[in-house]
Amino acid sequence: MSFDLLVKNANLPDGRHGLDIACKDGRIAAVEAGIAAEAAQVIDAGGKLVSPPFVDSHFHMDATLSLGLPRMNRSGTLLEGIALWGELKEILTVEAVVERALKYCDLAVSQGLLAIRSHVDVCDDRLTGVKGLLEVREKVKDYIDLQLVAFPQDGLYRSPNAEKNLLTALDMGVDIVGGIPHFERTMQDGARSVARLCEIAAERGLMVDMHCDETDDPMSRHIESLAFETQRLGLQGRVAGSHLTSMHSMDNYYVSKLLPLIAEAEIHAIANPLINITLQGRHDSYPKRRGQTRVPELRSYGVNVSFGHDCVMDPWYSMGSGDMLEVASMGLHVAQMTSREAIRYCFDCVTSHPAKAMGLEGYGLAKGCKADFVLLQAENPIEAIRLKATRLAVVKGGQVIAETPPRETRLSLPGRPETVDPATYAPHEG
Repeated sequence: MSFDLLVKNANLPDGRHGLDIACKDGRIAAVEAGIAAEAAQVIDAGGKLVSPPFVDSHFHMDATLSLGLPRMNRSGTLLEGIALWGELKEILTVEAVVERALKYCDLAVSQGLLAIRSHVDVCDDRLTGVKGLLEVREKVKDYIDLQLVAFPQDGLYRSPNAEKNLLTALDMGVDIVGGIPHFERTMQDGARSVARLCEIAAERGLMVDMHCDETDDPMSRHIESLAFETQRLGLQGRVAGSHLTSMHSMDNYYVSKLLPLIAEAEIHAIANPLINITLQGRHDSYPKRRGQTRVPELRSYGVNVSFGHDCVMDPWYSMGSGDMLEVASMGLHVAQMTSREAIRYCFDCVTSHPAKAMGLEGYGLAKGCKADFVLLQAENPIEAIRLKATRLAVVKGGQVIAETPPRETRLSLPGRPETVDPATYAPHEG
């Protein structure tokens, strides 16, 4: 048999090494050692890591790359970011949304990020962001799986036309129902919004992804309502709770009740380490809270946890590069998940776990999966995170769509090597 692409001598994230990956007609045809066959293109992985593509299960593409428009977030707080986004919405155009989003998608591809779930604000009566991102979704469909969440940024009940606009956005083709219960005027309105939004999702057969308890307030407990509504409406496995930062501040007794409820409802948890460590704890003096939700504890209950990038150069976060390995690195540092096994888990939080939360079809490195993957300048997932490894090749449908030269430094030091390759510094245990 002749293949479209054959990758030789690859290491896989599960620890297998020295394997070949053969691709045909957009799918993986074989994963085994010593495949002897012709191929239109052959890549020698040289004992480096081949991973499924990176996945970002929480992003705001309608706002990305808008840093400084119309001004900077001087306090660095979540609330000023929301206020600043409100100012930007008034002057936003569909053309500007499309231009910035497409530019971000170029960056995402270069980083091996081929699946993104983006929340899109529906509290603008013009639905500018919705129109723009629906156009972008169509333009990038051949190389990025882009899911859109109808997000009532200003509150389902706090914003006068939010529900009407949300329903319109869903009718236009937006995929998922979003919400922000902690931003409603009262806790009661927040709970009502959770119930109503989950009912809309159940009626339409859609998934739910809700900004939930993105606050330092330990009494913000809308995740409890989300778990209840998920069970009441039979939405198990179709609901994600994003941020969940109030859990960082809750007392252990309440959390011991909450974690089993989340697990029982099969809710996906999405932490956003870069944003959580930046926006939370702003009212603290010292000690300062980290703000990130309880990732190790959620994991111990079998909850599917993923890490999202959330923002790149927008009203809430002035940094970011579309690099999900940077996100994984921050996540493990904040959660103090520094055992070898826990670091390995954090790699899953930006690959297989968000793929599960998003329900991606054909994701993985097994025979029959889509021929989508990334060759990294690292031996294994731990080294990939440590190095923020260079994406040597990004493959979509069995075709190389992005390449980056290996990172190598040339030295001029007497008696020392001529070059330094950071990937050769991997420890070899035992």
